[in-house]
Amino acid sequence: MNYKKKTIRDVDLKGKKVLMRCDFNVPTNDEGVITDDSRIRKTLPTIQAVLDQGAAVILCSHKGRPKNGYEEKFSLKVVQARLQELLGVPVDLASDIIGPEAQEKAKALQPGQVLLLENVRFLKGETKNDMDIARAYADLAEVFVNDAFGSCHRAHSSTVGVASYLPAYSGLLVKKELDVMGKALSDPNRPLVLIMGGSKVSDKIGVIDHMLTLADDIIIGGGMSYTFTAAKGGKIGTSLCENESFEYCRELLKKAEEKGVRIHLPVDAVCGDHFAADAEPVVYADGEIPDNMMGMDIGPKTAEAYAEVIRNAGTVIWNGPMGVFEFPAFAEGTKAVAKAMAESEAVTIIGGGDSAAAVEQFGYADKMTHVSTGGGASLEFFAGEELPGVAALLDA
Repeated sequence: MNYKKKTIRDVDLKGKKVLMRCDFNVPTNDEGVITDDSRIRKTLPTIQAVLDQGAAVILCSHKGRPKNGYEEKFSLKVVQARLQELLGVPVDLASDIIGPEAQEKAKALQPGQVLLLENVRFLKGETKNDMDIARAYADLAEVFVNDAFGSCHRAHSSTVGVASYLPAYSGLLVKKELDVMGKALSDPNRPLVLIMGGSKVSDKIGVIDHMLTLADDIIIGGGMSYTFTAAKGGKIGTSLCENESFEYCRELLKKAEEKGVRIHLPVDAVCGDHFAADAEPVVYADGEIPDNMMGMDIGPKTAEAYAEVIRNAGTVIWNGPMGVFEFPAFAEGTKAVAKAMAESEAVTIIGGGDSAAAVEQFGYADKMTHVSTGGGASLEFFAGEELPGVAALLDA
């Protein structure tokens, strides 16, 4: 995959209208109040840089997964309000996305002004990369900029289709993602350590297979580790398990040995007798979990061993928590990994999703080299797959 792309620094935008795909898919509570605006904040440098060049900006994004056209809870009105506060300039909202109102507002837009289109997923066909929709987006502007890394693995009208009709450039956030993660794959500081967690082995097969040719060490934790334990004949009680992945796990351990890649598996686990925050944490040796107990975190010996591998690393890529970190009694393993990465001299990359939420929760986010804004996109990136939204941008 070519991730050297032209950016907004490679084009003169003065006097132009720029359509920018952002990731404003922010979480909101039951009252519709934004609970975390970091996705909005991370795109501000690109918006500001485009405005500073003397362009007019038309912003677009999805929010959630609306099923039947307009749904109030998925409206970008809350984003409009927060954007105005953060940018310090008025932000207009076009409620019909590509209809007469949007066309009129886009036409009247002057350099330095900002227009936000309503949630692109209110349009039937957006997620199917409908080219009529893509054409309508393109008619609003003269240049397309993609700064929504979290949506780059989706071939939608607002990420891929529109790039067929307008010159397409990378925003500063997408550039940073591609630069940091691209170097980690093509020219990493070694040893290169991959940490995989989360619940399922099957979700991570692409990444593990691809990284088996690149990594020096692969650390495995989270729910997926119990499938490895069971595949080796260990007892895992009522822990998460994918029986259909046993063959793959055995095969992987064999392949890793042949390639000289060190696979690190838990030696102990913190368990509870039911899945809840109030479950009493009990530590058992790996493969010796009683029938009525469920593994919910890596154990203290495992956490220490994993921290040691991280301390000696040159590059660490982490995707997926070590346990149920939402429950304080079962958060220690995930916290230990986050702390070791924060204190490490290595290049540290968090692959979005739950891992990003965990480092944020434990207060280590600002100690990492890079926290990706795209969970699914970074997974596909590390699996060596081409991201359609990146492929659609002009090559540098």
